[in-house]
Amino acid sequence: MTVELTVVGSINLDFVVHVDRLPRPGETVTARDFARSPGGKGANQAVAASRLGAKVTMVGAVGDDELAAEALSGLVAAGVELDVERKGQTGVALIYVDSAGENEIAVFPGANAEVTPRSVEGAVMCQLEVPDAVVLAAAAKAEFFALNAAPARVLDVEPDLLVVNELEREVFSRGRLVAVTRGADGATLFEGGREVARAAAPEVEAVDSTGAGDAFTAALVVSLLEGLDRQEALERACAVGAEAATRVGAQWI
Repeated sequence: MTVELTVVGSINLDFVVHVDRLPRPGETVTARDFARSPGGKGANQAVAASRLGAKVTMVGAVGDDELAAEALSGLVAAGVELDVERKGQTGVALIYVDSAGENEIAVFPGANAEVTPRSVEGAVMCQLEVPDAVVLAAAAKAEFFALNAAPARVLDVEPDLLVVNELEREVFSRGRLVAVTRGADGATLFEGGREVARAAAPEVEAVDSTGAGDAFTAALVVSLLEGLDRQEALERACAVGAEAATRVGAQWI
């Protein structure tokens, strides 16, 4: 069965430097290298879902500028259908990655803050790098609505699947199914506050954790839509998230 999924969310161009350690406030450190690569939580999840075999449509916005084509390049390469507006400046993320694969990220939303709200039917996945009105409109007619509540904030919606880490869960915890990620310690799936599945993350040599959570989210959504049982879906999602951390860049390609 081919899963059909619409991802409504952010599209960025990432500017990434690799450093031996993350800088402290006021400190300058020397980077080992610099790269530009496509990113944005929405685009990252759309690419991963497509790589896992889903038929994916990406709804979002990029700027009417020279960065737009590069920001869209990962989606194009993954065969994602684009429903993308052009307005303002393309969103960018400034990312530091240390030798252990940990990161610090600052995001300029750009066009992501100007996405036009629209209703979407079928299976829909969102994040919170776009305005609340966009997320609420996408959820209104969705048959299955998945929300990765990052960056976390309170929103008046109860998704069919909520994906959060432990800190985000303190801000937003409403969902019929709630997946709580714990990085290298794996993830737990709850229904009605009761644990229904738990999975460990495979041991890998992490190179870049940027986008690993997005790959996890996409894998969990696609697996549940394919009809996998919850334990198997969670194990697959943890494996995909771990694999994504072994590669440089935010998109699991």
